Amino acid sequence: RIIRGVVRGVRDYGNRMGIPTVAGAVLFDKRFLGNPLVYCGTLGIMPREKSFKKAEAGDLIILCGAKTGRDGIHGATFSSRELDEHTVGLTSAVQIGNAIEEKKLTEAIIRARDENLFTAITDCGAGGISSAITELASERGAVVDLEKVPLKYKGLSYTEIWISESQERMVFFAGENNLDKLKKIFEEEGVDLTVVGRVEDDRKLILNYKNHCVCELDMDFIFENLPREEREACWVVREEKLNRLREKDNYGRDLTALLKRPNIACKDWILREYDHEVQGGSVVKSISGIENVAVNDSAVIRPKLSSDKCVAVGMGINPFYSDIDPYWMSALAIDEALRNLVCVGGDLKNTYMLDNFSWGSPLEPRTLGGLVRAAKACYDFAVYFGVPFISGKDSLYNEYMVGGKHISVPGTLLISAFSVIDDWQKTLTASFKQPANLIYLVGSTAAHLGASEYFRYLGFEEGMVPRVDKSSAKSIFIELSRTINRGLVESCHDLSEGGLGVSLAEMCIGSGLGASVFLSEVPLTEDMLEGEILFSESPTRFLVEVEKKNKEEFEKAMHGLPLGLIGCVAEEENVSIFNRHNKEIVKESVGVLKKAWLSAFSEFR
Repeated sequence: RIIRGVVRGVRDYGNRMGIPTVAGAVLFDKRFLGNPLVYCGTLGIMPREKSFKKAEAGDLIILCGAKTGRDGIHGATFSSRELDEHTVGLTSAVQIGNAIEEKKLTEAIIRARDENLFTAITDCGAGGISSAITELASERGAVVDLEKVPLKYKGLSYTEIWISESQERMVFFAGENNLDKLKKIFEEEGVDLTVVGRVEDDRKLILNYKNHCVCELDMDFIFENLPREEREACWVVREEKLNRLREKDNYGRDLTALLKRPNIACKDWILREYDHEVQGGSVVKSISGIENVAVNDSAVIRPKLSSDKCVAVGMGINPFYSDIDPYWMSALAIDEALRNLVCVGGDLKNTYMLDNFSWGSPLEPRTLGGLVRAAKACYDFAVYFGVPFISGKDSLYNEYMVGGKHISVPGTLLISAFSVIDDWQKTLTASFKQPANLIYLVGSTAAHLGASEYFRYLGFEEGMVPRVDKSSAKSIFIELSRTINRGLVESCHDLSEGGLGVSLAEMCIGSGLGASVFLSEVPLTEDMLEGEILFSESPTRFLVEVEKKNKEEFEKAMHGLPLGLIGCVAEEENVSIFNRHNKEIVKESVGVLKKAWLSAFSEFR
């Protein structure tokens, strides 16, 4: 019920507005059942010179779009509140969306923007007009007449009008001389526009309601002189134990079982409900193919079809690592998002990131300590990779009570990254292309299986959490990006959940081709067992397909970095993996692996 509702919500709103849904991920954990997390993000383009805003004294404060109602009141506080049986009735906290109204509003605002009819603009998000107006007027001051705000129905108090988070509303400031032109545009687009106040130059926020002053606050108090709350944060280091596995003669059953697990299994049934092709700019899809279903690391779109430039969108998320150390969870999410971009042809110098934190209660010192560690890793690795965070958000108190038991979601961080690529024709997909092509593994493998998909499958709670190696990670990204840009790579896929075994299977499933791989050629940081090599989730690793004629040039370009020629693409539809004694420890047909990969969500297909 939960997953169907989430899928419908994403599908119905974005596609109705003419926005393609191009990328996504779905993860499962019992702790999310009472508090599911849903992240939605949008990437847009705009004229560079239109990206600045400045409030001027005397500007009109204009509210446009949908009318204001009780839906959405306390939406921001609800999203940061522990859930229990009493919160079920707080339905007013959920906004009621209207995609058609939002589309009309968008068209009207773009027309007004292109004619330079407003000086500053923002949306009514958390806090509604209380945040929107106050933030835009923070350097000046504002007088707002709350009775002028258009309402969906009678009976709202001035407090409810001020804090409602009803959807499809925007606030902008405009000179009085532009009001007639604005009214004409918004009337033609069928969108309401109402003047609700004026920007002043006295650094005060004044709210009036039916000729009564109901609020007067200094902007200095709101933005500069509010007392800062102090919280206690602590982190107790969890001892990491290297769990050594018992070696097996055959790992085919384990690989098949991993492909069936919900966090790895094919979710094309979700992606096929969305329209990736709206506006016709899709270059690389998250999912492609009907017969041979292929999953790619990033989506790639061309926002302007008149240009060869394109944008790759990648994501990194794995909350399970937080159970051991949120610092490395955060670092690994950044590494994964950047890996996704590199796989399709992106590079670090044209890449930007967003962070989205969802955490438990900051009132609990250990929970807050984990959040502090995660944020520190964001800083450390953004600086290390030279990739800036340009925005982000957070949601706290993601907790709930069941039968007197307190449950918190695992500390979760979604890293969204996007990279501008100069030539869309140089982008790659993740499926093998041709029999006899060479398969390289780029990056070092260690016994990093703590909180991995394989350890969770086996029921192990201990282990070493994967760590990003600062001695080589950035160089691997840079050099691999260059080789892809030079046309030396046929396909590329990162190693993430399930490690080498799962990534190899996915590349075969997407192409219908087989592969023969030798674990003796995998670059290792230490002596490891076959199962550890197969399913380790060490970061900054890639499977790369290279034509034989490009072998020397590729190896020369990657010289000095961890690199192993581990096998080749095969025409026979089998995945064959040999141990360090050349004994075959996996021999599974691509058809059997594909059937397992598709089976987890068969009831939804």
